[in-house]
Amino acid sequence: MDFQNRAGSKPGAGALMSHSESNVARRERLRKLALETIDIEKDPYFMRNHLGSYECKLCLTLHTNEGSYLAHTQGKKHQTNLARRAAREAKESEGSVSALKPAMPKVKKNIVKIGRPGYKVVKMRDPQSKQFGLLFEITYPEVTMDTKPRHRFMSAYEQHVEPPNSQYQYLLFAAEPYETIAFKIQSREVDMRPGKFWTHWDQDMRKFTLQLFFRNPTRSYAETTTSSTTQINPLNPYIVT
Repeated sequence: MDFQNRAGSKPGAGALMSHSESNVARRERLRKLALETIDIEKDPYFMRNHLGSYECKLCLTLHTNEGSYLAHTQGKKHQTNLARRAAREAKESEGSVSALKPAMPKVKKNIVKIGRPGYKVVKMRDPQSKQFGLLFEITYPEVTMDTKPRHRFMSAYEQHVEPPNSQYQYLLFAAEPYETIAFKIQSREVDMRPGKFWTHWDQDMRKFTLQLFFRNPTRSYAETTTSSTTQINPLNPYIVT
């Protein structure tokens, strides 16, 4: 077939390139241009993997050689991802600049502990739900006006004072300059509903109060059928005798 006399062809040039061939030629020109102008070692998205191939960390693409990677960097996908990344970083920088404040040097407080606070623990039982509860009253007479005591529950596996026991947990109270105190209580689910669990800090009396109730344990049908023959310990409702 005579390709020299086709429309648009030059004498001696052969046939016109197809669409796929023109894409290959264009990518080859871009690859050669990138090899001459781009330092691939300074590309933050270029990475060599353990298999000897190359990856683009921005587009998550895999390439067999450096030329293929450089041709990819000149393509539409890589350029679009670069524009998206730049727009997102610009948006984040605008938000962070408005929120940034001059960093103040952190000053470590050297507080001398003055001992343990006074406390009182009262056992309770809800007459309606029969839930077992505890009332803690911790007095901090030497704390400042702007200091409010804090509390938190701690698992037995977080402490390193005694061997951990999954049947117990710890309730901690802390307020400077007093030492942190902890109470060892049953590892039961605490009822956090309003009225069952609450805290109160009395600034005049310098007294922190916390009340909690444990949820009643759920019993199976076999346990309920034999409940008439068992006796409940009045001091500890979770120990059945």
